[in-house]
Amino acid sequence: MLDSKALQSIPLVPANTADPAPNYPWPKPWTSAMFLSFDVDAESAWTSKDAVHAQRLITMSYGGYEARVGTPKLLELLDQLDLKATFFVTGWSVDAHPAMAESILKAGHEIGHHGYHHLLPDPGDPWIEEELERGFEALKRRLGVKPIGYRAPYGEFTEELRRALVRHGIVYTSSFRDDVRPYRHRLADGKPGTIELPVTASYDDWMHGLSARFSPRSIFPKEHVLSIWKDELDEVRDWGAMVTTVLHPQCSGRPMRLRLLREFLTYARSCPDVWITTGEAIAANFQHHETAGQSR
Repeated sequence: MLDSKALQSIPLVPANTADPAPNYPWPKPWTSAMFLSFDVDAESAWTSKDAVHAQRLITMSYGGYEARVGTPKLLELLDQLDLKATFFVTGWSVDAHPAMAESILKAGHEIGHHGYHHLLPDPGDPWIEEELERGFEALKRRLGVKPIGYRAPYGEFTEELRRALVRHGIVYTSSFRDDVRPYRHRLADGKPGTIELPVTASYDDWMHGLSARFSPRSIFPKEHVLSIWKDELDEVRDWGAMVTTVLHPQCSGRPMRLRLLREFLTYARSCPDVWITTGEAIAANFQHHETAGQSR
C-alpha cells in the first residue's frame, strides 16, 4: 500500500535544479564527443552487495577476473587503437590489486574516484564522508593520484554526496542520466556544484553482457549491442552532443565482449567528427568556455 504521508513529502520541484546544459563547442575539428570511461570494481562489486560474498570464492572470481585478465586486455586494446580513457577505480580495488591500478596509470589513462567499498549512496548514510576519504587516501597512497573526477557506485547520488564532493575539490562527476551534454550542478543552497558529464545509459555494458549467477539478464549478442551503440552514437553526432560509456573490465574484458568493444571503438574512431577522450579533457573544455562566458 502507498504511504500517503511519504507521497505528500515529495517536493514539487525538479530533483535536479541545474540549468540546462550550455551548448559549448567542442575543440576543433570535432563537433561531437565520446567520454570513454571504465568502472573498475573488481571484487568490491560483489562484496558491496553482501560482505559475506567475500567468503564465496566463485562469486568473488567474477570480480577477480578484472585484475587477472580483463583490465590487461582492455589496456592492450586501447593501446592498439591509440585511445586514452578514464578509469573510475574503487579504493578497495587499488589496495587489493595495486599492480592492476598501477598498470592503468602507467599506460597514461586518467584515474577517477569510485568510492572505496563501492557502497550504494543513500540519503542519510553516515559513511558517505568516510567512503570518500578512504578512496582518496588509497589513490594517493598507492598511485600518488588526487583525482578530479568521481563516479558514484551503483550510479546513485544524494545531496549530501553532492556537497561533499565540492568540499573535497572534485571538479567533475559522471553519474546522472538526464542530459546529452555537460552541465554545472546546482547545490540545494543555490551554490555551484561539480561539472556533470552525464552517462549514456545504453553504453553500460553491465546491462547487455554480464554473465553471473546473480544476474537475471541474458547476454545480448554482439550484433544487437553493436547496433544499439552505433545508432546512439550516430544520432548524438547529428545533435552535436556527447555519449559517455560505463564499461567494466569484468564484463567488456571477456573475449566475446572485447571483440564487440573493438568493433565499436574502431567504428567510432572512423568518425572524424567524434572527439574520443577522457573526463578530465571534457571538463577542461567546459571550464574554458564557462570562464570565457563569465568574463564577457
